[in-house]
Amino acid sequence: MIHPVRSDRGQTLPIYIWLTGVLLFAALAFFVFAQAASARNGAQSAADAAALAAAQDSRDELMVGLAGTIGKDDHWLDWLNGDLFKGAGATAAAERLAAQNDSTVQGGAQPTAVNGFPGYRVEIETRYTVGDSIIPGTETRHAKAQATAVIEPRCTFAPDADPKKLVQLDCGGDPVDIDPEDFHSDDLPNASVLFSVHLAD
Repeated sequence: MIHPVRSDRGQTLPIYIWLTGVLLFAALAFFVFAQAASARNGAQSAADAAALAAAQDSRDELMVGLAGTIGKDDHWLDWLNGDLFKGAGATAAAERLAAQNDSTVQGGAQPTAVNGFPGYRVEIETRYTVGDSIIPGTETRHAKAQATAVIEPRCTFAPDADPKKLVQLDCGGDPVDIDPEDFHSDDLPNASVLFSVHLAD
């Protein structure tokens, strides 16, 4: 009666060791995937921030151009289309935000258009790596991501609006009056009222 019991115990031990090994490997594999997911999420956040920074820099340029032409140029309303910027500072703005997120911009902020709206496509690479793991090579692998941000005009006005007289704008439901005959740069509302900057879907 004693021998069968000892035999069962002898058979159970290898199974227990095998199951422990399987669970340990599964835990390590999960940790590797979690490391990779964390790196990807960090990279995407950096790309989003960099693309938004590039678009916001050009939006600021639009505001300066608009303020400088109202009352001086009969075509000042064209600035409200949101595409008259040159974008000279877009890449530098994207690089600053990428650096704050421990990443670098690859190839600069690339001008693009989405659904007719101007914007920028930015690709980044993290300065940090996925980290050491049971998978060879991850300790030297950097995460990459890309994002696109656009500048969307928010204001409309009457087709027959006279750029030399008071113009009433409808900026997403917010009324904005601009009088070229009595205009000061601080009369303009916040940039976000005239132009929306957001990530492309």
